[in-house]
Amino acid sequence: MTGTPTGSPRPNRRTRPTTRRDHITEVQPLKALDGRPLTLVHVQGRHPPTRGPVIVVHGAGVRAELFRPPLPRTFVDALLDEGWDVWLLNWRASIDLDPVPWTLDQAAAYDHPAAVAHVLDATGADRLKAVVHCQGSTSFTMAMAAGLLPEVDTVVSNAVSLHPVVPRLSTFKIGTLAPLIGRVTPYLSPAWGDRPEGVASRLLVWGVRATHPECRNPVCRMVSFTYGSGRPALWSHANLDEATHEWIRGEFAEVPMTFFAQMNRCIRAGHLVRTGAVETLPASFVARAPSTDARFVLVAGRDNRCFLADSQRRTFDFLQRHRPGRDSLHVLPGYGHLDVFLGRRAATETYPLILEELAR
Repeated sequence: MTGTPTGSPRPNRRTRPTTRRDHITEVQPLKALDGRPLTLVHVQGRHPPTRGPVIVVHGAGVRAELFRPPLPRTFVDALLDEGWDVWLLNWRASIDLDPVPWTLDQAAAYDHPAAVAHVLDATGADRLKAVVHCQGSTSFTMAMAAGLLPEVDTVVSNAVSLHPVVPRLSTFKIGTLAPLIGRVTPYLSPAWGDRPEGVASRLLVWGVRATHPECRNPVCRMVSFTYGSGRPALWSHANLDEATHEWIRGEFAEVPMTFFAQMNRCIRAGHLVRTGAVETLPASFVARAPSTDARFVLVAGRDNRCFLADSQRRTFDFLQRHRPGRDSLHVLPGYGHLDVFLGRRAATETYPLILEELAR
């Protein structure tokens, strides 16, 4: 992969401290435990926080700004309004960082422990809560199950945790098409819908255009090809307003084929599996109860076409067998994958549930 020098800001990305509405945003650099440069975006409102810190973690091939779309009230707004001290993590999958061939193992063992330690040191708190999404959720859950994040007492996980379950077409794509694509490119990028890079990406964009006639937004179409089996895959068009649907064109970029290879193994196993390259992770994440006392709040959109709602149901059943009554599951009708956070009515339909669970 090519890019700017490792650790430096990516071009055309909002990586410098900015003010958004009445927010003060500060981007704080940190290093993962293996030395990989990361950033934490500390967002403050007009008043000092009255609650403790919350770390919010994005998925694959996006960035921390994912939680601040052009909506009248974003998820970050909602957290600040409730008095939380908000920290958005750009882990090694972030498109605000130089692209690298990452794995979930590396994020679990190196990125999340470093980020949690940084937030606790900066705030003086001894505990924190987390809201994690998609591959930010799988990698964070791996770290929790391995006992690497004892300071986290509540985790709200959206879409998938320990048990990835995908539509049949997605199983075919990740098991058959992804290895073929990996022979000609080290990563996939939905941004190719607007800016193809070479012959291989142009051919993929042409194929996606032919098979995804449901949308004129070229990045939205590429997102559906890259991440799921729906039309579209990560949201319902009815749930996104026009401004957000246009905004997503700048919010998706490189996802390495190393990730797809690992997720293919996880899907076929029926649960998360490590690559074996990080010795601090357990041989199995489902052989015994997670090594944490934290409470898990599992959220699933009933219409998710990236990871089916059964993903969270299976993890909930697993947790119930080991620690009945501690954790909770919420399946949201009318929602899919990312519209849980980006939906035009999310401020009144999904945010209150998450906020209530954080406050318990």
